[in-house]
Amino acid sequence: MAFSMMQLFLLGALGPRLVDELGISPTVLGLTTTIGFGTAALLSPAGGRVVDRVGPRRCLVALLLVSAVALALIGAAPGAGFLLGAVALGGLPQALANPATNKAILAAVPPARRGSVTGMKQSGVQLGAFAAGLPLVALAGVAGWRGAVWSAAGAAVVAAVWAVRALPPDPTAAASPGPRSSMVPRGAIAWLTVFSLLLGCGTASVNTYLALFGAQRLGLGPTAAGALVAVLGVAGIAGRVGWSKVAGHPGRARWLPGGLAAGAVGAALLLVGASFVHPLVWVAAVAVGVFAVAGNAVSMVLVMQRAAAGRAGQDSALVSAGFFAGFAVGPPLFGLLAETGHYGSGWLLVAAEFAGACATAVLWAVRDRRQHAMVRA
Repeated sequence: MAFSMMQLFLLGALGPRLVDELGISPTVLGLTTTIGFGTAALLSPAGGRVVDRVGPRRCLVALLLVSAVALALIGAAPGAGFLLGAVALGGLPQALANPATNKAILAAVPPARRGSVTGMKQSGVQLGAFAAGLPLVALAGVAGWRGAVWSAAGAAVVAAVWAVRALPPDPTAAASPGPRSSMVPRGAIAWLTVFSLLLGCGTASVNTYLALFGAQRLGLGPTAAGALVAVLGVAGIAGRVGWSKVAGHPGRARWLPGGLAAGAVGAALLLVGASFVHPLVWVAAVAVGVFAVAGNAVSMVLVMQRAAAGRAGQDSALVSAGFFAGFAVGPPLFGLLAETGHYGSGWLLVAAEFAGACATAVLWAVRDRRQHAMVRA
């Protein structure tokens, strides 16, 4: 999970260096997220079907190897066009990550432990954010940003070798659902897809522009600005593990997405306030991790609780596609505001996106409770 999104965390954490050394604009920096997650959103439904047919082990090994190639190409990019092409290749690992890991958990972990294990698994994404924001940014100060990205590529190759040796073989592939049923989200999965779309819009904007905001508006140096991403990553690990464990109880799980999205609104408003009281940016980074980042992990727990038999891969992929689509849409909108220095308006836009996610989640929770009450009656 860490390597599936490593490229985008690196691009966010190294954003100030890329803007200076490659001569790209903040809008182009936002396009890297759009290209990567747009590709992932398009590939996710097919990726879920592939995982159900081929098996999680093979897909996880492929994920790591493609991540290594994409990172190596990013490190070699001479300009914006090559960079965007390499980022597009990195969309494939993102499309495979949640379906493959969720499928592995359903096969190997007892139901009572799936919530906490899913939180640990999802925290791998934030481990990638921490690695990008602290050790790799520090390495970039010594070896340059290209050396830092190539180091991450080498680590992905090592992880692929470990996966070949350590993961159990895939079971015999089962028949996959028909193409029409696998591509259309229904019921709880449809609501979670919309929630993830809106949550992804806001989360991606923070991931992409937090370091640049710290450098351009708050006067932080490149290393300190990158450390904001690391702080967000550590808080995200704690949030994902803790809230996913709570979500392991189905009665509580339905209310969590709305509550976490409401907390994310508060985090975005703290970023607005950071323009005036600079230390608030560190509090905001923690709050984004604890609430917004954790929301995606909780949605994955709900997917595994609500997925139809034999559809864990497809349903995980459909919800992930919504999240990735949000990641593709959010940063370009924010980038238009960042281009003119209107970061405060950008963070208000993020707050509105989180508020939309909150409203969607609350409406679904109320509807879901009524449906369950009718069934019991």
